[in-house]
Amino acid sequence: MEMAAHHTDSGSMASYLVPWLLITVLLAAYIGAVIQQKRAAKHWSNWRTGGFILGCGLLIVAMSPELVKYAHHDLRGHMIQHLLVGMLAPLGLVLAAPVTLALRALPVHASRSITAILKSKPVHLLSHPVTALLLNVGGMYVLYLTPLYSLTLTTPSLHHLVHIHFLLAGCLFVWAIAGPDPNPNRAGKYTRLAVLFLSMAAHAYLSKFMYAYSWPRNTPHDIEQIQEAAQLMYYGGDFAELLLAVAFFAGWYRRRKSAAYRLQEV
Repeated sequence: MEMAAHHTDSGSMASYLVPWLLITVLLAAYIGAVIQQKRAAKHWSNWRTGGFILGCGLLIVAMSPELVKYAHHDLRGHMIQHLLVGMLAPLGLVLAAPVTLALRALPVHASRSITAILKSKPVHLLSHPVTALLLNVGGMYVLYLTPLYSLTLTTPSLHHLVHIHFLLAGCLFVWAIAGPDPNPNRAGKYTRLAVLFLSMAAHAYLSKFMYAYSWPRNTPHDIEQIQEAAQLMYYGGDFAELLLAVAFFAGWYRRRKSAAYRLQEV
């Protein structure tokens, strides 16, 4: 019994220590690149640096022992984790322009390799807003309206894969809609805006459906808990998507202002 308990404790520790280590390495690499830019007397926005730190901080909170334990047995805790990992942290991480920073900090041959990847057909397909929408919001529909969520409660590896999916899908969606990093095949602004509004509607519909019909089914969660989790999804999702909309229009305004300035210089 003692050995079993020790094994469980070790597994629990690993569930947040490993993510914390990976997040710390990622943050250290970003800050190291920023320091390199400063030493080379090259400008890098403090806002972007702050955004990346905030994004990593939100991931660390999401993987904290208290929230991990809460999310394991309570759908409300799970929903808070999902909002942090899949919607809020990606905003900070992607709007910090990590790819642009990498292109400036890495050797020329490495930068060319990254550029070639960005121009590849698979990335072109993945970076389309519709694809990003299907992976991001579509993934939520699959998780909560199929037996997948119930399986994550008893299968730790699947549980971790779901979190990884939502983090990557969230980052992809932010990049496709309003990411400042280079995207050679970026869709037009009206297409991106339409997909953003569609995402808002799809997200709101899912949360209302969960509230009204008590999904996900066949779980240990009672109706009240499911409804409160659905409300968290509804209002938390609105907040995250509002921030994304602000980022979209801010980027649009900056590009128009820059284009007008260049026109005056001609």
